[in-house]
Amino acid sequence: MSHVVKTLAVAALALAGLAWTSVAEAADPAVGLYRGAGPCADQRYLNKIASRFDYQVRHVPNLPDVAITDFRDIYERRYQPESEDWPISRRYCGATVILSDGHSRNIWYLIEGRMGFIGIGHNVEFCVSGFDRWYVYNGGCRVLQ
Repeated sequence: MSHVVKTLAVAALALAGLAWTSVAEAADPAVGLYRGAGPCADQRYLNKIASRFDYQVRHVPNLPDVAITDFRDIYERRYQPESEDWPISRRYCGATVILSDGHSRNIWYLIEGRMGFIGIGHNVEFCVSGFDRWYVYNGGCRVLQ
């Protein structure tokens, strides 16, 4: 790879990193402002998780009828940038969710770059401790940890 191509690739990766971190982290009544959590605290992803969790508890038998009311202690566990060998960027995140029954649970989630509908946007996979009844994430949410 020539020096110019390498320089352009580094610049593109730097701009992609800025795109991840420049996302507005607006405060919401149910979800506070989290500094340092970067995209893991992006309201779009948290809303998607809460909505999909609501769908999950309504459609998977024998799950309690609860909803996510708050996300706390959001942090990024690991970031794997897009590269020639790894074409999909991945952010592994963790947090604590407060459920409508007052209990708190650990949650782990993964934000995958360019994996949304027809490659536009990001995909989010998540697992709430105790709610993976079909062991999709290998029991105890190990796949996303």
